[in-house]
Amino acid sequence: MSELWLLRHRQIPGLNQLSNYLQHGGFESWKKAVTKLTPEDLVNEVKNSGLRGRGGAGFPTGAKWSFLPNTIWPHYVVANADESEPGTFKDREILEFNPYQFLEGLMLASYAVRAHTAYVYLRGELWHIAHKLDERIAELTSSGYLGDNLFGKDYSLRIHTHLGAGAYICGEETALLESMEGRLGQPRLRPPFPAVSGLFGYPTVINNVETLTNLPLIIDKGAAYFRAQGTEKSPGTKIFSLSGRVKKPGNYELPLGTTFRELIYQHGEGIINDAQIKAIMPAGASSSLIPATEVALDTPMDYESVGALGCALGSASVIILDETVNASTVVSDTIHFFKHESCGKCTPCREGTFWMARVIDRIEAGKAKEEDIDLLASIASQMQNKCLCALGEFSTVSVISAIKNYRADFAARLEK
Repeated sequence: MSELWLLRHRQIPGLNQLSNYLQHGGFESWKKAVTKLTPEDLVNEVKNSGLRGRGGAGFPTGAKWSFLPNTIWPHYVVANADESEPGTFKDREILEFNPYQFLEGLMLASYAVRAHTAYVYLRGELWHIAHKLDERIAELTSSGYLGDNLFGKDYSLRIHTHLGAGAYICGEETALLESMEGRLGQPRLRPPFPAVSGLFGYPTVINNVETLTNLPLIIDKGAAYFRAQGTEKSPGTKIFSLSGRVKKPGNYELPLGTTFRELIYQHGEGIINDAQIKAIMPAGASSSLIPATEVALDTPMDYESVGALGCALGSASVIILDETVNASTVVSDTIHFFKHESCGKCTPCREGTFWMARVIDRIEAGKAKEEDIDLLASIASQMQNKCLCALGEFSTVSVISAIKNYRADFAARLEK
């Protein structure tokens, strides 16, 4: 096994204990930043590293930090730990088994944007992890890593946790902010963007757990070290959450640019019962059903290459379908998920997911006709580019791609 960074706990037992984390270089990057570096130094180092957001969008992290104006204060940093995408389970492993590295990354991000208060927003079902994080934050405060005048310098930082109520939509950053402020978790109209008017109306950076967990390595080893893995435009490693019809599902930390074939057949040990692979969903329920051709299997898993297949890499929650799986059933599952999770604020998403569910239910019940397949595709296409946030768009992706690539699966369900 090559050296892991994000999943270091697999090679260093007990890394979720502060004493163990400190023995293995923990908080050295934090001390270095506060005592020897300026916030601008941190921003520039992260820009040079090429680190891209690991929450799904893949936006350059350093550039995102640079958007905060230095004329409006205070600044806030929020860690998005509202991991709710079906098929994604990477952040939870970090929070449970490598929490101090994540917290150190959150602290570094806060220093970089001159924030004195940071928050961790967790999905409601992770209340037990939130309680453990509270204990660890208190431990860091009593140990002098958080609090006032850190390392004798004029910099103070406090971290708080905030639990959501289990709503998928709160993974969208402006809905997350609404939830934190005590309102219904619904997306905001943009502009203004969170970088200018975020939490409590002040400039705010929102980064994913995995994104933040990369930062101690970058500050400790430097941008060039980080860039030694991955590709030129997608540097570093990525945690790929592999699930579905594979023999060995799980989280795998691999360099960006690793092929689907290596992930599925080397790390995932192939398909259950050695069945024929049918399709790949690279980004969980939000993704297209990509036919598992030789070209697709040999495609590097990075943001550009997967995009060329007509699908986003997203959070890299790779779901594998084999020949035993009917695409219509998969689409039914994704439609009902998004219908349930739609916040209802915008009409295209609220009504579109409702009517897609009505039609797919008819198809799955064997009570539909050929034209119902076209009706389902028509509803999905009319929703595209009309929704307030990405949820509505996500709900259509599997529908359109499945009908395009696996229409026969829908036809097999029709009324005889």
